[in-house]
Amino acid sequence: MNMCSKCYKDLVLNQEQTKLAASSIQSIVNGSSSSNSENDSNAAALTAKAHAAAATSETIVAPPQTTTAAAPPASEASQEAKGPTRCGTCRKRVGLTGFNCRCGTTFCAIHRYSDKHECPFDYRTAAQEAIAKANPVVKAEKIDKI
Repeated sequence: MNMCSKCYKDLVLNQEQTKLAASSIQSIVNGSSSSNSENDSNAAALTAKAHAAAATSETIVAPPQTTTAAAPPASEASQEAKGPTRCGTCRKRVGLTGFNCRCGTTFCAIHRYSDKHECPFDYRTAAQEAIAKANPVVKAEKIDKI
């Protein structure tokens, strides 16, 4: 066929689209009351048209999807309403250089450590749970005495 991988992929995609379109048009036009011989002849005609279109390497362009650009996504709206990112202790603007703590607050470079901002997060319990999860207790089965 002398096609590059991109052209071949486009050809296969076009063939699949035409088959899908043919089957959907066939089911709409014929419905459930028509005979199988009519379905076969229509399918053969549509398949021939699909092969002819693919042979001439015409591309089928899908219609653009309509979206409403007026309403921004919820994440962007909440980000704009929140305002600039500030340190939880000194209220200094940190922007992208802020440090997120495990307690869920953003801090500047000075207050990023847990002892500098009186962090309510319990690091000891979290570490104990992580160790317990990583090292499960192994108990051997008891051996019956003879």
